[in-house]
Amino acid sequence: MAEIERGVEDIFELLFTELQQSTRASEANCREVSGRIAAEVERICQQSKRIQASGEVRTWAIALSRHRLQQCLNYYKLGSQAGRIDLHSTLSAIVYRYITPPQVQSSYQARLNLIEDFLQGFYLEALNAFRREAQLEATFSPSTLLELAEYMAFTERYGKRRIPLPGGRSQQLIVLRAQTFSQQQPPETIVDMEQAAEGASLDSDRTWNDSSVQQVREAMVDPDSLSAEDSLRETVIQELMTYLQNRDQQDCADYFALRLQDLPTAEIEAILGLTPRERDYLQQRFKYHLIRFALSHRWELVHEWLEADLDHNLGLSPSQWQTFQQKIGPEQVKLLELKQQNLPEAQIAQALGCTLNQVQKRWFKLLEVAWEIRNH
Repeated sequence: MAEIERGVEDIFELLFTELQQSTRASEANCREVSGRIAAEVERICQQSKRIQASGEVRTWAIALSRHRLQQCLNYYKLGSQAGRIDLHSTLSAIVYRYITPPQVQSSYQARLNLIEDFLQGFYLEALNAFRREAQLEATFSPSTLLELAEYMAFTERYGKRRIPLPGGRSQQLIVLRAQTFSQQQPPETIVDMEQAAEGASLDSDRTWNDSSVQQVREAMVDPDSLSAEDSLRETVIQELMTYLQNRDQQDCADYFALRLQDLPTAEIEAILGLTPRERDYLQQRFKYHLIRFALSHRWELVHEWLEADLDHNLGLSPSQWQTFQQKIGPEQVKLLELKQQNLPEAQIAQALGCTLNQVQKRWFKLLEVAWEIRNH
């Protein structure tokens, strides 16, 4: 027992010294947080049969302490606002695919609203769990930046806890909570939320950064582009989501939603339950649909958003525009001239002596040439 107490004291001193050196928190505050982390680590080491059987309890205790300390310091360095955004983004990405019942066809915005509602309740559950496990008063609430960082780090770990399930399986606690939450949502509630949704805020991998889609990616993950609920960016995102869902590409829509948060590949694979090979296939399929959407389905909208429409020479610089005109043939030059006159496609088809479908295919090829020049 004396050895255990000495081990706890050593861990406390390690945590206390590091917090004093790495934060601006008061000495008393550093002592309180260090004491809670040390007590949690001691409890885990005592209750874990695997740690007890390892014969390396102290090694485990130090590793767990350093892990919790680093999590706490990461949120502390982010600060109150950025820390909340980071935690919200992390947990949203985990529950995204579970939060809407599969039998309900809800929009992307409606799903974001449901995730927001779910997480607000989960944050309260995590706070109550934190109070209970740290033996704090029922009225305790983080009042300093260090305490807030401690609580956010705990909330992330709490959500990621593995809960044993029948058949030797396990699942993250937050996923189980999200599944229960979704099952409790009546269909009419989701429909009402979808109709009421007017917008939502959105707080890599070689293919995602390929030149053909890099402009779209950069604009979509750029928080500075969020100016209003009805911004062009939001319209593009919503229309792309609808485009994917209408073509029974919900897995591509889920992948896109996670990519919007700029999550690393390994985390996306874990969230979607995919092997690297399966994720690579999904990624290639998403890229195909993204290009079809951007260059064919809604090219005017996407190009206007990227300031690469006809009024801006398809986003090409003067030298690139000259190269573009040299690379296209006489028929494509004629098509471009007719498009610049804002003529309807039926009239363009008549002028070129071809069908509407042929006009669309030729225009798609022409836009591909422009994108290639612009991105290289």
